[in-house]
Amino acid sequence: MPFPEAARLEVPILLELKAVGGECRPKSLYSTLVSYFPSLTPEDLNSRTGTNRSRWSIRVQEAASRLAHRGEIRRDARIWKLTDAGKERAQTEDMPVQLFLFANNGKPNFSHNEIRHRLMKIGEMLGKYSREEFREGPRRYDVVWKDRPLSPRISHVFEVQNKGSLGNGLANLKHAYDTQRSKPFLVIANEQDTRKAEDSLRPHLTGSFHEIGDSTTILSGHDVQRIYQSLTSVSNLLDRLLEE
Repeated sequence: MPFPEAARLEVPILLELKAVGGECRPKSLYSTLVSYFPSLTPEDLNSRTGTNRSRWSIRVQEAASRLAHRGEIRRDARIWKLTDAGKERAQTEDMPVQLFLFANNGKPNFSHNEIRHRLMKIGEMLGKYSREEFREGPRRYDVVWKDRPLSPRISHVFEVQNKGSLGNGLANLKHAYDTQRSKPFLVIANEQDTRKAEDSLRPHLTGSFHEIGDSTTILSGHDVQRIYQSLTSVSNLLDRLLEE
């Protein structure tokens, strides 16, 4: 297939840089950006110019040049870095969904840390190896579950969203799904905004993130709390049921 226009690569570059802390080696981006364009074939990615340059890397460089010209990234041969302008665009352009999920008193129903901790405990009660702020290379996931401590595969990945842009969370969920077929979960703060988020997310989960559109489960903080309380009430029975 024809490579995507350089303009279509700009936002994925910004999102990927933001997801890994704001800076990255371009060589790493060449591979991670492929997941945004699933129609690319191995033949496309292996295509070379007459001087043996990768056509895919050339297209990524073209997009980076456009970003650098607008002052949204700074780049040299070794590293690309987001500028403040790039961070702002990563939060707004092509990702206009901004969730400020607050209860009527203006405060989140549950804090980010409370939800993460409950998700970790739920995983443990279900016999999973569960960790908060789990790092995998340059990425950091809010909560992950594995079948065993030494299992190489993440079975479930959770991103907790109290407020702000969804860009990082969706990028993390998509990466885990693409690389390990992890089950993706997006957790937000309350029931009313869950419904709004599902409607607002639809165009994004049929666009750059369409691969996880049907696979992503959206939970509210209330959902997590109900699951946690229900499992806690039968934790002794669960221990016996899950005993090997």
